[in-house]
Amino acid sequence: MNAKRVLVAYGSKAGATAGIAEEIGKTLREDGFDAVVLPADTVTDVGGYDGVVLGGALYAGRWNGKARRCARRNAEQLRGRPVWFFSSGPVDRSAEEHDIPPVRGVARRMKQIGAREHVTFGGAVTADSPDLIARSMARHGKGGDFRDTARIQEWAHHIGTDLGTTH
Repeated sequence: MNAKRVLVAYGSKAGATAGIAEEIGKTLREDGFDAVVLPADTVTDVGGYDGVVLGGALYAGRWNGKARRCARRNAEQLRGRPVWFFSSGPVDRSAEEHDIPPVRGVARRMKQIGAREHVTFGGAVTADSPDLIARSMARHGKGGDFRDTARIQEWAHHIGTDLGTTH
C-alpha cells in the first residue's frame, strides 16, 4: 500500500512560517505519510495529493499574499480533498495561551474551500531575519522565536490521524 501524499504549502516572508511548514512535513513523514513541503507561490496543481496543509504568515491582520493566491488559484481542487490551514504571527506567547481564530480573510477562504480547521502558531522575529523591519524589531527587544515545536508536532499528528481515517 502506498503512503498517502500530503502537500504542506506555505507563504512566508521572513522564514518563520517556512520553518513551521517544514516541522509539519517532517512530523507527517515520521507518521508514514509522503509529505512534500513547498512554497505556496510554486504550487499550481494539488491534484496529486490526498490532503493539503496551507499556511501563511500574518502581517497587519492579513495572511501572506503567496498563501492567499495559492488558495485562490487551487480553490477548485482544494474543495475535493481534506485541507487544513495554519497561520503564524504573534510574536508573543498568546498563541500558546489561547486559541486565536483565523483572520477574516482566512475564515472566508476556509468556508469557500471547506477546510477542516485552522490553527494559529506563534511566529518569530529574530536578528537573523531577512526582513529589515523584523531585524530592527529584534534589535529593539521586540522579537523572539515563539514557535512551539511540540504544539506544531501535536497538530501534525492530529492531521495524520484525521487523514489516516479519511477514505
